[in-house]
Amino acid sequence: MHEAAPVNPWVALAYLIAGVCFIVALRGLSSPATSRRGNRFGMAGMLIAVVTTLVTHLPGENPCDALAATGGLGFCTDGFIVSWPSAMEILAAIAIGGVVGIVMARKIKMTDMPQLVAGFHSLVGLAAVLVGVAAYLNPQAFGIAFPAASEFAGLILPVSRIELGLGVAIGAITFSGSVIAFLKLNGNMGGAPIMLPGRHVINLGTLAPILGLIAYLTIEIQAPEWVFWVVLALSFIIGFLLIIPIGGADMPVVVSMLNSYSGWAAAAMGFTLGNTAMIITGALVGSSGAILSYIMCRAMNRSFISVIAGGFGGDSGGSAAGAAKTDRPWKRGSAEDAAFLMQQAEQVIIVPGYGMAVAQAQHVLREMGDKLKEHGVRVKYAIHPVAGRMPGHMNVLLAEANVPYDEVFELEDINSEFAQTDVAFIIGANDVVNPAAKTDKSSPIYGMPVFDVNKAKTVLFIKRSMGGVGYAGVDNDVFYQDNTMMLLADAKKMVEEIVKSLD
Repeated sequence: MHEAAPVNPWVALAYLIAGVCFIVALRGLSSPATSRRGNRFGMAGMLIAVVTTLVTHLPGENPCDALAATGGLGFCTDGFIVSWPSAMEILAAIAIGGVVGIVMARKIKMTDMPQLVAGFHSLVGLAAVLVGVAAYLNPQAFGIAFPAASEFAGLILPVSRIELGLGVAIGAITFSGSVIAFLKLNGNMGGAPIMLPGRHVINLGTLAPILGLIAYLTIEIQAPEWVFWVVLALSFIIGFLLIIPIGGADMPVVVSMLNSYSGWAAAAMGFTLGNTAMIITGALVGSSGAILSYIMCRAMNRSFISVIAGGFGGDSGGSAAGAAKTDRPWKRGSAEDAAFLMQQAEQVIIVPGYGMAVAQAQHVLREMGDKLKEHGVRVKYAIHPVAGRMPGHMNVLLAEANVPYDEVFELEDINSEFAQTDVAFIIGANDVVNPAAKTDKSSPIYGMPVFDVNKAKTVLFIKRSMGGVGYAGVDNDVFYQDNTMMLLADAKKMVEEIVKSLD
């Protein structure tokens, strides 16, 4: 193996500071109250890492001579060399990406945020693949080749082959899996699980050759090029196979898991590039995404291994799935009815779901909560771990509407209170309040912990119509209970009418 070039201590210090900023950012993002500060630390850390990478370069034997060979288009100071033509290309790419990012951030709707996140994950995976391909085709430029004096001169080092193989494989899985997740979240594909016959056998039959060929690529220094390309192709295929069987109800866990994959792909490419900041960032994203996925799996009573295997939570798809049973008796209420019932209550628990996001009703919902508090009613918000289409979706919406953080509770902290609550107010949620998760073993959501809203004295359920079902395609028995009043309307318009009635 060749000797690594010495790392400038200032570069190491800058990457260390960037790494500390990333860790502090994650700590800040653990609470809505500190999330903005966490975001600022994350941006500062990334700025430090990017600028450090741009203005520094590991020196050759004589960097000033190398600069002279370029015609002097750059500067040379104590071991650092920057070529202005290369710098201009990089800065132009950053400018284009920055403009696109700013435009998207300003125009994106909160309802489209999950598919945006899935789309960004796919870009991270694709970037890892492209870097890996470039390194494989030109290993000398990346410093991962045997030295010229070696009998294997120009060939990739064994350790770098492992990094390349894993980085490209994980990146390809992230890309193709994220594309499928994007299509499902965006409505281009149905949310129902697509079950392939013998899918687990197919997955294992695809994964085993990937691992075997990576091992062969590592052991056999002069392995043919087709081995690398087959690993890449199979990785794209298995990413598709892993995500396509997963239904909409489990999509938040999928988004979290793909986030983890993108981090590990970036970390692997960081080793290939010899970039400390990239390794730290990738490892933080990968580990935090994996931990979040594990927490969400526990909240849904799912197996963590089944997330990785693909197709979890969708084996049954039994009789519960299908159209809503609108022939059953149900009660319809009005905004005035809802306002009167909540005005007389001691406590109201609001359960928001994706329908609230679609209607952009979070601001008027907070206004309704404020009105109720003026009447002496205790108001609490109950957030399910997988409400919405990505982790923390509902928390972000409520924070955007300035809902007090101390009024927002997770499932395990508030579920026992429904039995002593006067009104459970469900706005745009369905699967997370569906008792079929506890009673119907044939249901695709069976085993998922849900809110016990049916135990409240009165359940107010905002829904567009009785003809639709939740994202998992399961009818909800709560609609037809004696203590349930259905408020059929657009969520935002209905809450606005309730606010007027409260006035």
